Amino acid sequence: MEPSDLVDGYKFGDQTTSDVRICFKRINEQAEWFCCHSSVLSGNSKYFADWLSRNDIGSNNGIEVDCASADYEHYVKVLKLIYLPGESIVDSFDSVRSAVGVLRASTLLKCELISRSCIGYLEAASWDEKEEEEILEVAQSLGSEEAVALLARLQAPSASAVKNVFISAIRFATSMESPSPPFLDDLKTSAQEQIDFMLHEDDDTALVTMDEDVRSVVREGLKKLLSTLKTGLDPLTSEYEQLPEQAEQRVLCSLADIDWMANVLTKIEMMNEFVSGWSEISAYVLSVVQDKKYSSGLWLVKAKLIEVTGKAFDAVGYGSVVLPASSRVHFLQMWLPFMQTTKRLLDEKSKDDAIPQMDADLQNIESAIVSLVLALPSSDQADILGEWMKNAEQFRYPDLTEAFEVWCYRSKTAKRRLVGGLDGSGNPTVSL
Repeated sequence: MEPSDLVDGYKFGDQTTSDVRICFKRINEQAEWFCCHSSVLSGNSKYFADWLSRNDIGSNNGIEVDCASADYEHYVKVLKLIYLPGESIVDSFDSVRSAVGVLRASTLLKCELISRSCIGYLEAASWDEKEEEEILEVAQSLGSEEAVALLARLQAPSASAVKNVFISAIRFATSMESPSPPFLDDLKTSAQEQIDFMLHEDDDTALVTMDEDVRSVVREGLKKLLSTLKTGLDPLTSEYEQLPEQAEQRVLCSLADIDWMANVLTKIEMMNEFVSGWSEISAYVLSVVQDKKYSSGLWLVKAKLIEVTGKAFDAVGYGSVVLPASSRVHFLQMWLPFMQTTKRLLDEKSKDDAIPQMDADLQNIESAIVSLVLALPSSDQADILGEWMKNAEQFRYPDLTEAFEVWCYRSKTAKRRLVGGLDGSGNPTVSL
């Protein structure tokens, strides 16, 4: 880039009119001198204006500026840009890297017009990750106003803006407006991934997720997903007869969305909504998948059902969701037989490589079930444990041995512990 426009009647590098020379001095490099004009330098660079005001260029008309070799070309470019009309400076940049280098040099040489032009170019250009790091570094040397303008895209958005984006993402991720066409599946997956990222714990996230508008949309999204699963099971019979793999994949995708939503609800402490909604449709879901038509199929769906139900068991079993004892008993008795039968059959199928191993964390699900059982009234525990022991040889999962041992200990010591404890405190005797 060689400026051809005249500034104050002078042209860069014109030896016939030059009254000062500039050298950007590098270590172990030969000096290169550029013919310039003191009036042009003073009018466009506070650095040169200060130098010229303190020094007489009559006897020695050279100015040396220390410069790192890596920045040399950018310093030279700044010198040339000083001779360009202000409106032409932005057009001289051909890359982010060049503009960042010139911004660094122009900041040190205190060329405000060039620095503003660099900031204007960079603010409008796209950056890659490496360039972004360089821009963040150079922004530290700018004034606050300039830095804010340069880093506008990196500024933390307001809570209101985050809330609006979060709500929109939830609506899209749960297909609340309308079912997503296949070509938007990747975008829906991306929305779900970014929601997960936005839910990483920090103060701003907590403010947004506790907002009632957000929580209302999340509830609406959960209802949409559960409704989609339920209505999607209605035509399963006819579809499964014609295209079994496609039918199973459709239901599996619906369950994957519900599983994702359960993880979201866990993070924002709304698992009570999930447990309630999942309980409402459980009887229907089980009536469909346990139909004899699917006795030798839908294995991936059945495995996913265990995983999703495990999220509910975890929430109820460890007390993050509080339900009456009768509701806990009903939920457990509804799902436990299905889990026992399905797990045994899945184990047999996986030995023959007919289906892959389950992805669910079965140990955690089993622990949650044990915890849930132990929190029930003793008579309900007895019913569940009695039924489990009848089938213990046939079904190895879940292993309720720990719950059985605790129940036996409690039963053996119940009268002595309760009656003795209450009598000792002066309270009326309890008859067991």
